[in-house]
Amino acid sequence: MAAKIIQTDATPFKSVALDSIALDIIENALRNARTEMDAVLFRTAMSPGIREQHDAFPMIANNDGKMVVGQFGSFIHGFVHGYEGTIEEGDIFLTNDPYSCNGAVSHLNDWLTMMPIYHKGRIVSWAAMFGHMTDVGGKVPGSLPTDAAQIFEEGLQIPPIKIYRNGKLNTEMHALLLRNSRMPHWNRADFDAIVAALRLAERRVHEIIARFGVDEYIAAMREMLDRNRRAMSAIIQMVVPEKTQTFEDYIDDDGVGMGPYKIACRMWREGDKAIFDFAGTDPQSISSVNFLLNEEMFKMFLGAFFINLFDPQILFNDGFYELVDVRIPEATIIKPRRPAALSCRTHLLGRIFDIMGGVLGQGAPEALNAAGFSDSPHLMYSGYDKNGDWYQLFQIGFGGIPGRPAGDGPDGHSLWPAFTNVPNEFLESNFPLRINEYSSIPDSGGAGKHRGGNGVCTAYEFLAEGQISIHDDRWLTHPWGVNGGKPGGRSSKLLKRVDGTQEWLPAKCDRIKVSDGDVLYYNTWGGGGWGDPLQRDAELVALDCRRGLVTKEGALRYGVVLGANGALDSEATQRLRTRIEAERPPIEMFDRGGTVEELRARCKAETHLEPPKPPVFAKWMKKSGVFA
Repeated sequence: MAAKIIQTDATPFKSVALDSIALDIIENALRNARTEMDAVLFRTAMSPGIREQHDAFPMIANNDGKMVVGQFGSFIHGFVHGYEGTIEEGDIFLTNDPYSCNGAVSHLNDWLTMMPIYHKGRIVSWAAMFGHMTDVGGKVPGSLPTDAAQIFEEGLQIPPIKIYRNGKLNTEMHALLLRNSRMPHWNRADFDAIVAALRLAERRVHEIIARFGVDEYIAAMREMLDRNRRAMSAIIQMVVPEKTQTFEDYIDDDGVGMGPYKIACRMWREGDKAIFDFAGTDPQSISSVNFLLNEEMFKMFLGAFFINLFDPQILFNDGFYELVDVRIPEATIIKPRRPAALSCRTHLLGRIFDIMGGVLGQGAPEALNAAGFSDSPHLMYSGYDKNGDWYQLFQIGFGGIPGRPAGDGPDGHSLWPAFTNVPNEFLESNFPLRINEYSSIPDSGGAGKHRGGNGVCTAYEFLAEGQISIHDDRWLTHPWGVNGGKPGGRSSKLLKRVDGTQEWLPAKCDRIKVSDGDVLYYNTWGGGGWGDPLQRDAELVALDCRRGLVTKEGALRYGVVLGANGALDSEATQRLRTRIEAERPPIEMFDRGGTVEELRARCKAETHLEPPKPPVFAKWMKKSGVFA
């Protein structure tokens, strides 16, 4: 059943010819409007997740609901065909339920808003924005419980509703939503900022139409979609082979003691269409690490990957989506069935980038990235400060970016290119904590001709009693290296208590009590290395050592010998490199640091943690016939 779209003018738009100059002006005007949407949001929101880290994603779509400028791909077409109500001028729709929008948002913290943009009685565009709310209820502060077994434990579910009707806010529904948050003042400010961004997009669309005409505007958006389709078609023909390529990767555990969980992907091309098939992926988890992967979202990931790799000037939009067929089996960990919990899906979301790089790069190893877009580490800290006031922090951490054909991976950088860190000064000013250390972890980046980026060590000293939650991965498996590059270092979390005791914490845990004076060393993973480490310029290794990015011992991984003062010993380096090259086995395309079984066997000695047990899947999955 589809929504009933109310338009007072049903006249079809005219097909008009548009010169290239007008087209470029309209394209850049829409690009700027999308950037302005971000600016309005970031300057108005209150939560550090949106205000400082930019965990929000804008979009402007055409009258058919296809994204023309934005980030996360269009979900409006699916919304229109699944919503059982009317769509009218002045309406703004809100949802946070992944199961109601086929994963357009993937956990309850993301509030998705959508607004039809009308011009003289006809829909000419759509604006949409979603942002991560710090808290939406549920069993733990932050609404991301690792041990949730059902989505009902994670917070308030909002089916698609009209939060604005005919331009007026549904104040009772709004109050209900805020009542179910531990941080209602942040949610109120963030929601108002999101709506302000939508209204900004609406004004800019009207300005473009006033300047060029409505038919010209519609024609320009269609051409922008067609441009993208033509460019992406050429890339797919060049990069995706007809022969099937396969790749597998894992998330390490589910937070309740089981793992790793396998994600399998096969890729091939049929004519001008690229096929991605995730058959062989493990069944859904009984915890909250499941990721409801929207097929259009995967296409978005793919398009962003291709465009950044081949031509960043291509405008990313939905134009190419019909060229990609994504097949994801139901009841898998990336297509779970309701009411599976979803709040901690961030590990799988990040791992999709590694999987995509691994399957795509096999046909062109020289263009293959190592692993390192592996996760999006989270820290939550909450409680009552010494004045009796509630505080609640949600923060996204950074890891090492993989080594690439073009050069080294950046150290301590965000998974998402538009994200930024929360300044330490902001944290110390607004929360009862002190940052004692914020530094690159030497040698955590995988060795290679192009070094993987180092992870980050952040030492949080807590200044008030409270509780913390940690969400991270890559503590068991390594971010893999490629073409001779070595794997990146793994993550770890060490809590040093004020009484002198210390505890290695799991990568996924909730409700850890902390006291005034406790210090958490939050260490993230490094990116995998690219290319033979023996081919790295020895002087560059010495420079990395002087900069504190590589230790003298770590330089030996590159076959580089440094003297007591850090100076390069050229003769000793040449002898060591000759010996290593003669003794090592043949170079393989991927270096994972060992099989899953080997990593599990070495786990406790290397990570201080017990290895996860093999996953136990729910009995109903076998009974359903989905999994034999």
